[in-house]
Amino acid sequence: MDSARLHIEEIERVALGHVSPRDSAVVQSWLRCLNDYRMNPAHAQEAYIVPAHQLREHQEQAGELIRIGRSGLETLFRNVADQNYVLLLSDARGVTVDFMGDATFDNHLRKAGLYLGSEWSENRAGTCAVGACIVSGAPVIIHQDDHFDTSHIGLTCTAAPIFDTLGDLTAVLDISQLRSPTVKASQRLALHLVSTTARRIEFANLLARARHEWVLRLSRSPDFLDVDPDAALAIDGRGRISGLTHGGFAALARAMKMSAPATRALVGLPLSQLFDIDVDDLPRLTRGRPAGDRVVRTRDGVAIFASAIAPALRPKPAPRPPAPAPAATPAPLAGLAFGDPTMEAQLARAARLGAAKIPILIHGETGAGKEYLARAIHDSSPRPGRFVPVNCAAIPEHLIEAELFGYAPGAFTGALPKGKPGLIEAANGGTLFLDEIGDMPLTLQSRFLRVLSENEVTPVGGREPRAVSFRLISASHLRLDALVRERRFREDLYYRLNAGTLTLPPLRLRADLGALIDRWLARFSSEAGRDWRLTPAARLALMAHTWPGNLRELANALRVATALADGSDIDIEHLPESLHPGAVRPAATPPGASPAALPPQAALLAELEAAGGNVSELARRSGLHRATVHRRLNRLGKG
Repeated sequence: MDSARLHIEEIERVALGHVSPRDSAVVQSWLRCLNDYRMNPAHAQEAYIVPAHQLREHQEQAGELIRIGRSGLETLFRNVADQNYVLLLSDARGVTVDFMGDATFDNHLRKAGLYLGSEWSENRAGTCAVGACIVSGAPVIIHQDDHFDTSHIGLTCTAAPIFDTLGDLTAVLDISQLRSPTVKASQRLALHLVSTTARRIEFANLLARARHEWVLRLSRSPDFLDVDPDAALAIDGRGRISGLTHGGFAALARAMKMSAPATRALVGLPLSQLFDIDVDDLPRLTRGRPAGDRVVRTRDGVAIFASAIAPALRPKPAPRPPAPAPAATPAPLAGLAFGDPTMEAQLARAARLGAAKIPILIHGETGAGKEYLARAIHDSSPRPGRFVPVNCAAIPEHLIEAELFGYAPGAFTGALPKGKPGLIEAANGGTLFLDEIGDMPLTLQSRFLRVLSENEVTPVGGREPRAVSFRLISASHLRLDALVRERRFREDLYYRLNAGTLTLPPLRLRADLGALIDRWLARFSSEAGRDWRLTPAARLALMAHTWPGNLRELANALRVATALADGSDIDIEHLPESLHPGAVRPAATPPGASPAALPPQAALLAELEAAGGNVSELARRSGLHRATVHRRLNRLGKG
């Protein structure tokens, strides 16, 4: 019986619960392939290489890590190249974003998937070193017929995870061979080499991100403390741990039998809670003393050698010329406030930011008037051009790329014969307003970032870029920094958008609520040629309401009232039922804890509960498209 048939039968026995002599990591991966991914070991599949444009997007998102890790990869490859090893650096989704191998075997490597752009996620390739490492977060050897798919059983692959400074798995380093000795133990040295290189890349990443903070290197031995430590911590000015080399520290803690919490839980803890020192003791641990004398102790009394790196000095800014006298707020902006000091301060800030023509990010609850503010900033320019609003939440995900970038003739089925310019190009010379920017798909964010950096846009299916120049204003009712931490929004794009920020106060906190009510009512009266007035009871009900829907809810309430009023007087019975005395009202978010400040998951689930579990009602209340609401709920497993 051939080896492939024997391999399939072994997997089938494991599926039936038979004990296997293989490593538990292999067995658990086989079971995931069978039960979670519904894979069939008898159906061999060729290695998958992602299309070139997708590879570019993955490489752009991993660009900083590729740059930092390149030196470590080159050193490792020099040590193993004569043994026909191939190095793969994969991102957290299993796509190879950097690659080193012998060009002589290019075709063989590409066919086997040991190549740039190959995808080794477990649900795509079955049991493999990269995929198993992503799932387990631990180093692993997948040797020959450890692989689930019979097309890979000639390979031997060894991988180690690379974590970022906050403890999230950000990449996997893999070392593989097309052919190898039959004994799995032959790869123990490969496991050591790849784990050591991953640790060094984590250390280099920590140093790059903590240039202006203390870095504390830790080692069980003084010999390599200053050149190749076991682990490192970044310490902020308050003496709290702001980041660490998670893989290295976890291994160090196990070796020293330290009763430390999980490495991710260390971020934010005071240094003194872990060791017998605080931030003021770090200067005595710098290189001025012999390595053997630089010792700290854990709270359990375990001695560890420590070496501190002082923060890099920030360059002193050049003296600034005296600030000019504040100019009057332009009329389009001044017309958005009627005596509220917080709003007036934001509008004055908006006038300055608008004059500087830098990207502006507007925060505020749904309905707080973010698009009104964006239009007012645009209209305040002496030569404003065209204002092009785009609601990223309302455009279906499969259409948003063509809508924003436009498309060339014949780009896809159903495309117009002459193609179509996109909204970005339509904003050339004017203002592009991206509302609910947090809903822009990740794959599209990298393309948009390129537009901002190169000032040109390439239509879908097109080859020739077109120059564009526009003012960018974006808005979100979610905290984009929270989305960045959850890896739902690109960090580099966030900092590009976040040049100037404005925060709109919710309607319930505005001191000019009465004036706003009168303003809207006067507008509706003018449009209808009527003269509506509020009775004292109606005005009291409007002033007492918490306005979870903000300006949008206020405008709708007054529209309902003017439609129901028989004469000129608007009484309480003409208002929406939610404003009547005794009506059950949605609980107002307490001041200081607005939805924009809550974790996005908690806020969304709370809003869904307030809407009685009705997705359509939640979409109506939040002003979002139903598809967007479903997409967000699906991310939380609630769709």
